[in-house]
Amino acid sequence: MIVWLPVSGRTVALVLVLCLVASGCANRVQGVLQPLAAAPTDTSQVTMLVATTRKPSEDPGKLYSGDRGTAISLNSVTVSIPSDRNRKIGEVQWPARMPPNPEKEFAATEVAKVQSQEQAFDWYRRNRNSRRQVIIFVHGFNNTYADAVFRFAQIVHDSGTDAAPILFTWPSRGRVFDYLYDRESANYSRRALEDLILQAAKSPDVADVTILAHSMGGWLAAEALRGVAMREKSIPTKVKNVILASPDIDIDVVRRQFVEMGSKRPHFTILTSTRDKAMEVSRWLSGGVDRVGGSDLSSVAPMLEELGVSVIDTSGVATRDALGHNAFADSPEIVRLLGRRLAGQSLDGGKASVTGQIGMTAANFAGSAARLAVAAPVAIISPEAREVLKREFSSDGGQFVNGQISY
Repeated sequence: MIVWLPVSGRTVALVLVLCLVASGCANRVQGVLQPLAAAPTDTSQVTMLVATTRKPSEDPGKLYSGDRGTAISLNSVTVSIPSDRNRKIGEVQWPARMPPNPEKEFAATEVAKVQSQEQAFDWYRRNRNSRRQVIIFVHGFNNTYADAVFRFAQIVHDSGTDAAPILFTWPSRGRVFDYLYDRESANYSRRALEDLILQAAKSPDVADVTILAHSMGGWLAAEALRGVAMREKSIPTKVKNVILASPDIDIDVVRRQFVEMGSKRPHFTILTSTRDKAMEVSRWLSGGVDRVGGSDLSSVAPMLEELGVSVIDTSGVATRDALGHNAFADSPEIVRLLGRRLAGQSLDGGKASVTGQIGMTAANFAGSAARLAVAAPVAIISPEAREVLKREFSSDGGQFVNGQISY
């Protein structure tokens, strides 16, 4: 028996967008993590520790599949990124063929197994900066292992952070229509992420942990921190900041997660957008319940203010992503903003000026579409902030017109 369900024009449009995105990803070259025979010159190198709950693959260029493994695996992976003169900030230049051309494309240059906690601690020691900072990135829905590695390498490079980069990649199949499988895989990976957070916090070569999580990874990160708090009676003080970019979390669930983390939780910043079509699809799949990452700020501000959360609205930020879901990584404005705060600093600045709150001067804030209204402890970026920005920049000799700043 065939059952026809009523479908709105809006739903059809969203499904069509998803199909376009799916077809674009399906054409990517495979096996891109096979290291180059010779290390390239005149490129940047990002070395990251990659922890995963994926099942190992027999393909050395793939490393891990989208299936679920039985244990957490660790690798040290180095990615070569083309010279800045050959690329734009926020861009992942996927190889057109194998082997890749490192002058124009991302390429793996080294992959090594990390087989014990002692070797992991040695990795922290060799890659630490002077402030002993690490950043843990948790990717979102629809990411292969290679997707996550290249995207995180791009974020680390473009943000300019020198914190030791750690990627946690969970068993996403990298297929846009496997949403439910991915969601259960995130659930499957909670304990492993808890263990990774605690391992980093226990290292003597780590003093400051920032967690950056995207989309469904935001739910996973919040759940892992909740689990850590319940296991250890509190979240380690080394975990200072958590940034949730377009978090795919039920609004009621996030409130419960924060409460169960306890009062001594790290500072949270949420990046949200009402133009995020992926959040619209997730809302539809979740029975019409709003997702935090796609909410109208006026509806969630009171709850988030009560919890001491900072919120940045990226609705006005241009993104290369057809779904409007990846502004945190592919928008030069947001990447630069993150770069100033990724390594252990809060985006909230209490009663500081607008530019002080986000750590930018008038000169390097030029052209940014991110908007901020002064509100402590919640920094909510909203249209009303334009008047504040005008006053801020005109006092410094600048002009703020149509979102642009000039001198």
